[in-house]
Amino acid sequence: MRKLVFLCLTAVVLTSIPVQAEYVRGHYRSNGTWVDGYNRSNRNGTKLDNYSTQGNYNPYTGKKGTHSAW
Repeated sequence: MRKLVFLCLTAVVLTSIPVQAEYVRGHYRSNGTWVDGYNRSNRNGTKLDNYSTQGNYNPYTGKKGTHSAW
């Protein structure tokens, strides 16, 4: 019984942790240009927390954001 409770609680905790980034696989654009795969912040309807927005930085590349949020 203790193992079952432990497993249930562990599952709840692990499924409630939000994922902060997603990996975009490499692909070809419609003009035939190859784009390498990259990590990006999850879509959420705001530009304020994107890696490329001023005041933020990309933890995967170490680059500071340069784009305006507005």
